[in-house]
Amino acid sequence: MDRTADDGSLLLQDQLCFALYAASRSVIARYRPLLDELELTYPQYLVMLVLWEQQTASVRELGAALQLESSTLSPLLKRLEAGGLIHRQRRADDERSVSITLSEAGAELREKARAVPLAIGEAMGLTPEQDATAKHLLRLLTANVNRTA
Repeated sequence: MDRTADDGSLLLQDQLCFALYAASRSVIARYRPLLDELELTYPQYLVMLVLWEQQTASVRELGAALQLESSTLSPLLKRLEAGGLIHRQRRADDERSVSITLSEAGAELREKARAVPLAIGEAMGLTPEQDATAKHLLRLLTANVNRTA
């Protein structure tokens, strides 16, 4: 008989949270050597993904996109700025808001980073349909948990 967390099972193998945790650790570990070549950590890579897509964003917008608090995001941004990949600037119309833009080096790094999703996709070994289903289910799970929190 298959048991799930729904029936109160306390077996580790029955916990969806552990399956998510183990998968997350494995995937992020697979990113590490690829991102080391770019001199980025995984959270820094996520920031760069947003900026490569949008070119500029406020700290608040980055936090919302990445589901991170500004206290977590600020040190990441400082390191990216120190590495010459971004510029941080207080907005003239609202000094409480900081605008983040790509530097020339940050924009150029985008081309080198194109190999990362391809390598990760290959490592995951999912069909396009499985990939789409996994993303859909994980987004649904996140939305459901956030709604009930």
